[in-house]
Amino acid sequence: MKKVRVVAGRAYPLGRENIDTDVIIAADHLKTVTREGLGRHAFATIRADPEYAGAPILIAGANFGCGSSREHAAWALADLGIHAVIAPGFSDIFAGNAFKNGIVAVALPQHAVDRLLEVAATEPIHVDLETMTVTTPMQDRFLFALDPFRRDCLMNGLDEIAITLASESAIAAYEAQAEILTAMKP
Repeated sequence: MKKVRVVAGRAYPLGRENIDTDVIIAADHLKTVTREGLGRHAFATIRADPEYAGAPILIAGANFGCGSSREHAAWALADLGIHAVIAPGFSDIFAGNAFKNGIVAVALPQHAVDRLLEVAATEPIHVDLETMTVTTPMQDRFLFALDPFRRDCLMNGLDEIAITLASESAIAAYEAQAEILTAMKP
């Protein structure tokens, strides 16, 4: 996973509530087991204005990512180039899948999301994991909370495999000890 410390640039001002994983990526694109190429199918039913093509941030309404638990939705967003989603709230499963795929899920109050939707029409947005703020060129500043473990993993590019590999010597020592104990049993 790539390190994510700052996500800045144009933002798709989607704003719609209850965007479910079927809207993010339709079921007929779920037969793939690879992540590449799904971005071209993301939001096919409501394709965003091409003016925002390549924008690294998506601003959505409440309950983003609800519906089925398909990880393909996070894969499609990442392949589309989305590195942060800002919304008043997320489905728990989507938020977990986003995190596992290096996408920052930023929950902000509705009034902040409304302001960012307004700004995104013409100006870039800046998401900073170090300061845990979302800022705009107009001096808007919104603080957000993020689980410390997830924040650390995102900022250091650590996925579950990298975390496990960091304990490789301890795992090897445990396995060696278990092998000795097993060999000693009659």
